[in-house]
Amino acid sequence: MRLGINLGYWGAGMDGDNLAVAQEADRLGYDVCWAAEAYGSDAPTVLTWVAAQTESIDVGSAIMQIPARQPTMTAMTAATLDSLSGGRFRLGLGVSGPQVSEGWYGVKFDKPLARTREYVEIVRKAMTRERVSYEGAHWTLPLPGGPGKPIKLTVHPQREHIPLYIAAIGPKNLEQTGEIADGALLIFPSAEHLEETAIQPLRAGREKAGKTMEGFDVSPTLPLAVGDDVNGLADMFRPYTALYVGGMGSRKQNFYNQLAQRMGYEKEAAEIQEKYLDGDKAGAAAAVPHQLIDQTALLGPVERIADRMQAYAAAGVTTLNLAPAGFTLEERLTALRAGTDALERSGLA
Repeated sequence: MRLGINLGYWGAGMDGDNLAVAQEADRLGYDVCWAAEAYGSDAPTVLTWVAAQTESIDVGSAIMQIPARQPTMTAMTAATLDSLSGGRFRLGLGVSGPQVSEGWYGVKFDKPLARTREYVEIVRKAMTRERVSYEGAHWTLPLPGGPGKPIKLTVHPQREHIPLYIAAIGPKNLEQTGEIADGALLIFPSAEHLEETAIQPLRAGREKAGKTMEGFDVSPTLPLAVGDDVNGLADMFRPYTALYVGGMGSRKQNFYNQLAQRMGYEKEAAEIQEKYLDGDKAGAAAAVPHQLIDQTALLGPVERIADRMQAYAAAGVTTLNLAPAGFTLEERLTALRAGTDALERSGLA
């Protein structure tokens, strides 16, 4: 099992620290560094900045939002980043959510699976440097009856095949991801529930494409906090878990809330969402069960984290992405180093 890091969003007051974390991960031999985007920092700019100041670690978008860009623009960005980084770019895509897609980008959040499939097909075709012609329900290239003509990408990526990942949570999205992508970006993964919440639908998608799970990258992100007080460490992530389970979406459509329900927290997920959307964020955080946090983060001393890593590897994880927590840069770097120590102790390195 390989290790990665996830820097999350830029512009949260820790930008200099984030670069130092990425550089230390590069020195320690971490496999990939991911950056996110929502409606603040964009992923490609951050990844360019990181790639320019690291040596060997891959850089990946987790994610570039599908409603934010035309698929051919995404292909241009991927090819450029791969070329500039010396073949170190991984393209992670996702549909975002209804509030961001419609509120920020003005793109209707409908038929996300069909849109994703078409988007991936166009991106892949463009990156082969063939002339792009496409007729779909959501994109038609070139537009009919006008001056447009099929065009091919002029930038040469470093590699013939840039790894393509999709952020997926729901069963149908996971199945399609297994079918059309090279890897899946997961969030709030529980080793105890991973088989039914992710691996089964991914495997079904691979089988639909006539493939096995061999070579497919199951790549979840987990917060990491090192220390002896597991309960105290878990409390650090109560606001984070409450935000996603309670506030990421509406009462009718919150993918993270639905995931918590599939993991057996139906009553708790409903309470967290009710409190959060009613403005009681502290109450929502207090309602998050300790077990839910402990199952979806790496907490405790190095030996305990090593045991958890073994559980994730046994569940089917191939790249474990860590989000090292701490109030200072040194605390985050210490957690990052503990990650490599734990991997060595687990026997998975």
